[in-house]
Amino acid sequence: MHARNFSVVAALVLSAGIGSASADTAPRIDVVASPTVAVHPPGAAIASAHFLATQAGEEVLAQGGNAFDAAVAVAATLGVVEPESSGIGGGGFFLLHDGKTGKDVFVDARETAPQSVDAHKYLGADGKLDHDKALDGPLAAGIPGEPAGLAWVAKHYGKLSLKQDLAPAIRIARDGFPVYPRMVDELTERHDVMQRWPATRAIFQPQGKPLAVGDIFKQPELADTLQTLADKGADGFYHGAVAQQIVAAINVAGGDWRLDDLAGYQVRIRDPLRLKYHGWDIVTAPPPSSGGVALAEMLNILSAWDLPKLAAATRVHLIVEAMRRAYRDRTFFLGDPDFVKDMPLARLTSQAYADGLRKGIALDKATPSSSLPGAPPPKVGNHTTHLSIIDAQGNYVAATLTVNTAYGSGLVAAGTGVLLNNEMDDFALQAGVPNAYGVTGYDANAPKPGKRPLSSMSPTFMIGPDRVAVLGTPGGSRIITMVLLGILGFDEGLTPQQVVSLPRFHHQYLPDEISIEPGALSADVVKQLEAMGHKVTTRSSTWGNMQAVEWNRSENTLSAGSDPRNPVGKAQVVLAGGKQ
Repeated sequence: MHARNFSVVAALVLSAGIGSASADTAPRIDVVASPTVAVHPPGAAIASAHFLATQAGEEVLAQGGNAFDAAVAVAATLGVVEPESSGIGGGGFFLLHDGKTGKDVFVDARETAPQSVDAHKYLGADGKLDHDKALDGPLAAGIPGEPAGLAWVAKHYGKLSLKQDLAPAIRIARDGFPVYPRMVDELTERHDVMQRWPATRAIFQPQGKPLAVGDIFKQPELADTLQTLADKGADGFYHGAVAQQIVAAINVAGGDWRLDDLAGYQVRIRDPLRLKYHGWDIVTAPPPSSGGVALAEMLNILSAWDLPKLAAATRVHLIVEAMRRAYRDRTFFLGDPDFVKDMPLARLTSQAYADGLRKGIALDKATPSSSLPGAPPPKVGNHTTHLSIIDAQGNYVAATLTVNTAYGSGLVAAGTGVLLNNEMDDFALQAGVPNAYGVTGYDANAPKPGKRPLSSMSPTFMIGPDRVAVLGTPGGSRIITMVLLGILGFDEGLTPQQVVSLPRFHHQYLPDEISIEPGALSADVVKQLEAMGHKVTTRSSTWGNMQAVEWNRSENTLSAGSDPRNPVGKAQVVLAGGKQ
């Protein structure tokens, strides 16, 4: 389904209003608390990018697991059924809320650079960045983090064993699942790269033939590796035979990994970034994600306007101007907090800073990006996935997982079935020179041994007086603006399905244009934006794959939404007693 079919929802969010309120006088929109709210949800809600992954979450919940067990099951299964987007050869972020203690935890399972990392290895004979080395094959891969993340979440927050949580993924990897169109489309796109390595060809071209829609895709070696992870925990991946096979595969292909690279990998447990918007407590991703900082800046800028009362074109204009300024700022200072100690997070996320930025926004005129000195923002790969879960104990999980671009590096470690990521391209591999996505790098994101590259992934909670929402999405550099539009949608009372169906528009400072999905804005709104000085570009296709769930505490109801742009996604609510 395309954005042009969402006109009813768009009318709710991009509603026309009377006049254009002043930034200094517009009233705030606050969530009003209900007299009584439920203490626990009536069941569980799951939204993920594939129906088999959502079913895996339901399966472990039915066995007595909680949201954290379900998240492990869903994430691991997504890695099996969406190899183009995520997997145990990649990494991700898990945002957790413990319903019993009220504690929020951010589990950073981002990939890391190997000890041998040397930016000069990514240069060609002409001294310029060789994008093939950065994106394809052994030099492109970072040390995977997802296996450690799955094991950590299960051990510290789950009720079931890791073996129980991984059982659905192992079964589906062994028995297979039907190939769907996006798998084939992106295999076609990456065909030449994935032809280079025998282990990759053996899995993705069985009997020498390309996979076709409807084929049953089986991955017995990946099933064995997942079983070893289930039996031995993280040690089953980062030590022993699996680790030896992965290191050997990288080095035979021309890379330089050591067993210590895997043995030394650790997840990082970080404090989430917190902000307020219209009565909501928003909990989101801290560095090494740039998402939370950018969201804080945009929402702080927008907080002074009564957005629903503005005319549609004015509303889009102001949101775009907030996007422009946040994306301008996000690349200068942010990186892995274990390496970059002087990030000015307090200033960038402060209301006072946003108030100063807002003064430069005219209500009827676009700000040329050329007048805001800066650099192009990172365009993190589009081929990522997300899951959102709430359970009956009031636990929440938002997790975004990735291998970076489609099918990661294209290199499968022989004997393991593990398709390795290409996250090294998210580093600034050559100072001042754009990478394959047009990114100009800086010291804060320069590669160093053990360092994590900057990300846009933005798993997020919204906690209001009587409503809780969990959301996130893939989409590269557009992740942050999609989550922003999702937050604004929930703030205006939309349901999860309406939020994930919203038409999308995006501005990222450079290029200086508003990108819109087909039919996302009316011709009249586009004309008004162009009269303000904006360039509006309609893309040929939609983007993103948002997954969201909500607990309405005043009514004690659950609801869920899976992005209709993705026909194999599924959102499911399971009430107490197993009713759906």
